[in-house]
Amino acid sequence: MKKLLSGNEALAMGVYHAGVKVAAAYPGTPSTEILENLSRYPDLHAEWSTNEKVALEVALGASYAGVRVLASMKHVGLNVAGDPYMAAAITGVRGGLVIISADDPGMHSSQNEQDNRYYAKLAKVPVLEPADSQEAYDFIKLAFEISEQYDTPVMLRSTTRISHSKTVVVTQQETPNVCREPLFVAEPAKYVMLPAYARARHPLALARLSKLRALSDDCPMNYEITGSAELGIISSGVAFQYAREALPEASFLKLGLNYPLPENLIRRFAAKVKTLVVVEELEPFIEEQVRAMGLPVHGKEFIPQTGELSADIVRRAAVTAGWITGVLEATSRPAARQSLPARPPLLCPGCPHTGLFFTLGSMGKRKVQSYGQPGLIVTGDIGCYTLGAYPPLAAMDTCACMGAGIGQAQGMEWAGIPQQVVSVIGDSTFMHSGITSLINAVYNRSKGLVVILDNGTTAMTGHQPHPGSGTTAQGQTSTPVSLEALVRAAGVESMAVVDAFDLGAIRGALKDGLEYQGMSVVIVRGPCAVAVRAKVKALSVDVTKCDRCGVCLRLGCPAIQTADGQTVISTAQCIACGLCRQLCVRKAIVSPEEGT
Repeated sequence: MKKLLSGNEALAMGVYHAGVKVAAAYPGTPSTEILENLSRYPDLHAEWSTNEKVALEVALGASYAGVRVLASMKHVGLNVAGDPYMAAAITGVRGGLVIISADDPGMHSSQNEQDNRYYAKLAKVPVLEPADSQEAYDFIKLAFEISEQYDTPVMLRSTTRISHSKTVVVTQQETPNVCREPLFVAEPAKYVMLPAYARARHPLALARLSKLRALSDDCPMNYEITGSAELGIISSGVAFQYAREALPEASFLKLGLNYPLPENLIRRFAAKVKTLVVVEELEPFIEEQVRAMGLPVHGKEFIPQTGELSADIVRRAAVTAGWITGVLEATSRPAARQSLPARPPLLCPGCPHTGLFFTLGSMGKRKVQSYGQPGLIVTGDIGCYTLGAYPPLAAMDTCACMGAGIGQAQGMEWAGIPQQVVSVIGDSTFMHSGITSLINAVYNRSKGLVVILDNGTTAMTGHQPHPGSGTTAQGQTSTPVSLEALVRAAGVESMAVVDAFDLGAIRGALKDGLEYQGMSVVIVRGPCAVAVRAKVKALSVDVTKCDRCGVCLRLGCPAIQTADGQTVISTAQCIACGLCRQLCVRKAIVSPEEGT
């Protein structure tokens, strides 16, 4: 049957057809839709775990019990899951264990663009990289077979374009393979990594790698495409698609299993071409290994090491390097491309985070003249609320990774800076990796203020539930974890819960928290604007009262605009959150009932 599927949809279908029993993930672009699609199948367990480390630990336990399992995450999620990931590489598996790492070249929704193929090399586990949705579907099933045959976790690396682009997929079945019955067999020497047992497992991992190298040479996922002998290109993933489009007459060695590399296949291919080139996104992962084989090869001296590639970028590199001659040049033409207007990132109209950041920004305007720094420092975190760093709110000073803001605030406090510090974290991120930082702050007698922005969902990645939401990934009702109870249990004595749309209450709670001589927490609670957009009528501006002072524009709300010098409110965007009304001293912003 033929279907038009995104890479993520194809991966999910391939996982289901492979007979997976347990799938665990934490939402993160570009990987989110994999588990969202899996959650629709009733005959497997799909869960949003509290973080990626927990997701992989859940998957590893199910693998030890003998069933096929999946752990899915974006590239930075594997940093969080690094501990069980490295452990799984040593213990090996029982049921097939596949880890999907969705990398994000170009940082469309990430704080870095790390290349997780190096994680595969570090752990000595194979990595498969599909180049379209059909390969995503096919490779995921092969990954489970390799995992079980070679007693290893397998990484499948996707990238943003593969994850989200749609191509035709031919599926061979409509129902999953029969799931094997779970059975745990006690093998302490395999599963209990005491030093004596771990030392014995490491040589086994090295021997496994040798076997995988032989597999790579004979694997049908690695194959040649014969073309001009003038230019030979080694590539994989979406970079292969760009290179084929840019240089269609070249010869290609297309790698689907790109670690460990097929050394014999590469040597045979290199002997057939005059110029050998590696085209890959981000790091010179393949190029460095080919060069270490003693082969003359080109790549990152002409191919960019940052951002996404494109057919145009690859062709320009080929022209600059002089790889294109004769027939190649005649068939490789740049495509005309029209730029789209830039759209600045902003919080949504009626976002429950806007009032908090507006208040923090206004409280932090006082300067410490000897340093020229803000009087109030805001250490932030990963989420929609990271957009509070942009003007006109400009109320976030740091953002490193999920859960880091609370720890960073403590570090600044212990460093002895003169300013007060507020750390801001979302509810889902607090569950993910903020709890341990808060416990650390209480234990080490910090005097900081933590603000938890609670909108009841994981909004940034598409409104997935989390432990505080009261529902699971598969729509089942669960007991919601109480933020207030967690904060109290951590030992925090000063805590306040305020309405996200009450500026006076927010300012008062922040002031009290900053004055408290100990660890304090303020929970700013309000629903995500997307969830209430269709339920309200827009506010409007009474032009007879408005003096065009522009104070309401400082909220940065996209619904508040200017037209011919007059402030107006877009009825298509406004959700009547009321923040602008609280700022307008002339009471020029009115509800539909009040009229204009």
